[in-house]
Amino acid sequence: MHPETPSTSLAPASTHEDPNQFALLRQRRFAPFFWTQFSGAANDNLFKFAFTVMVTYQLSVDWLPPAMAGLVIGALFILPFLLFSATSGQLTDKYDKTKMIRFVKNMEIAIMLVAAVGFIANNVPVLLLCTFLMGVHSTLFGPVKFAYMPQVLSERELTGGNGMVEMGTFVAILLGNVAGGLLVAIPGIGHTTVAVACVLAALAGRAVAHFIPSVPATDPGLTINWNPFTETWRNLKLAHGNIVVFRSLLGISWMWFFGAVFLSQFPSLAKNVLHGNEQVASLLLVVFSIGIGIGSLLCEVLSRRHVEIGLVPLGAIGMSVFSIDLYFASRSLPPSDIMGLAAFMAQGAHWRVMMDLLLLSLFAGLYSVPMYALIQMRSQPTHRARIIAANNILNALFMIASSLIAGALLGAGFTVPQIFLFTGIANAVVAFYIFMLVPEYLLRFIAWVSSRFVYRFKVQGDENLPSAGAAILACNHVSFVDAVLLMAASPRPIYFVMDHRIFRVPVLGWLFRLAKAIPIAPYKEDPKTYEAAFDRAAQVLREGDLLAIFPEGGITKDGQLQEFKGGIMKIIERAKAEGVEAPVIPMALTNLWGSYFSRIEQGGAMVRPFRRGFYSRVGLNVGSAVAPTEVQPTLLRERVQKLLTA
Repeated sequence: MHPETPSTSLAPASTHEDPNQFALLRQRRFAPFFWTQFSGAANDNLFKFAFTVMVTYQLSVDWLPPAMAGLVIGALFILPFLLFSATSGQLTDKYDKTKMIRFVKNMEIAIMLVAAVGFIANNVPVLLLCTFLMGVHSTLFGPVKFAYMPQVLSERELTGGNGMVEMGTFVAILLGNVAGGLLVAIPGIGHTTVAVACVLAALAGRAVAHFIPSVPATDPGLTINWNPFTETWRNLKLAHGNIVVFRSLLGISWMWFFGAVFLSQFPSLAKNVLHGNEQVASLLLVVFSIGIGIGSLLCEVLSRRHVEIGLVPLGAIGMSVFSIDLYFASRSLPPSDIMGLAAFMAQGAHWRVMMDLLLLSLFAGLYSVPMYALIQMRSQPTHRARIIAANNILNALFMIASSLIAGALLGAGFTVPQIFLFTGIANAVVAFYIFMLVPEYLLRFIAWVSSRFVYRFKVQGDENLPSAGAAILACNHVSFVDAVLLMAASPRPIYFVMDHRIFRVPVLGWLFRLAKAIPIAPYKEDPKTYEAAFDRAAQVLREGDLLAIFPEGGITKDGQLQEFKGGIMKIIERAKAEGVEAPVIPMALTNLWGSYFSRIEQGGAMVRPFRRGFYSRVGLNVGSAVAPTEVQPTLLRERVQKLLTA
């Protein structure tokens, strides 16, 4: 793991007391930014969809066949992401992000003025040029959007903020498409109306952007490399420097691949499989967008206002399950004439299809939002925008790949439901591969499930857990699952020093090996393992990570807090010798004694599965940090004892 460097932040210290993510819409640090992003996404899609309808249904252009119009417009919009993402990432790191946002919105106004001329004059080449330029506009805005939030939101707000932006983006896309389709179809004045609407949306975005507070540059001394090819390669290498971040980028790009497959096939699904008209195709888009929005907003609730990557495997499971069920739901529909919206909704079999679409997109929201938040939190602030730019490049490549693969499958005789089945199975394979490469996702998922469905887990004082830098977590030892619950309480990875014998316990042993726990044995029993444990503990702290120990040296046999041993002093001394002054955070697990995993049965554990009942209430109290110079085993034990009775 790489040390996490705190970024410049405008977030107040007590923001976690806000009731929910919607409270951000009342705050200047977020609300103007949100509505600026919303207006831009809406305008992009209003322009693109109106233009697509115009050249598909209303104009006859010899050199642009209607069947190719959507493909050409989409390709022109995506092309700048490949060409200019690397440059946009550099500009975002180098300059004040608010100034970048305002520059991009000024650019949008200029593009929309040219586009207005194109719509009024029915000038297709001009509109194609504007499509490319709007792609440039989105390319410049992307890194700014995701680099802005970590500087103004606290760790506890980051998931909710990303959820709001994700929800807002998809709602804006939906509204933009609907508005573009309705306005361009107005007899006589449709093109002029679209022109006016695009300019007004651009002006509204710029007006709102005026109220975004200043956010300073993270790397003002950066020298811009204007070569997009060499800089693209450099950005990918930067991202690869933190392997968890890089593989998270790949995970997000896969989500874009997944989503592009479904979105591109909605018209064909509606017409050839569901036997519906254009209104049915629009309904599928609405259902998909609502699902993404709901899933994005649920992330904050399910994560307890932390960056909870345990939701990512849950999202991946749901994406696969409902993609596969969509295949079974749609393949058995009887032949029918093309039907309108009312007739479509009247058939019960179609509700299963819509429910599958809603749920697979909901789980896609659960999958993507925590990944974005993780990248923002773990990326080095000085390089954050360039890493996000690398993500945009990968997203574009994966979307192109999705088009090519979907086209190849259709050419090979696959039906649309079969493509969905293929995508669902592929998603399961890709997700499993990523989670094996980055076990932290799987570990967090296990911790998340345990703390919410096995126990009712309540954490108090978690604001005392440091969001960055090295620290030692000292906790009482009650059961075999103490480490799992501590993992659930911390948004950051924790390295545990644990009795070597626990690695022999089935399942738990595998779990702790996966978590890279540090085995320790008594010096008299195994001096080599004993010394290696302290060496590894010092390394963890030197790298700026969290180290957790159980100072009692073993699980309590009577439920009472045992005497603390001197190992923590040796850890502190070893860290100090390497120049690391790591604070010690006292912690106390409460109400866990008597559970299945504690040694209540005459010193044995895992004897009576339902001794405490299922879903029993347990807790964790986190105390304030103790300076390493003030730590003594007796004093630390007293602090943990007070937390036990708090």
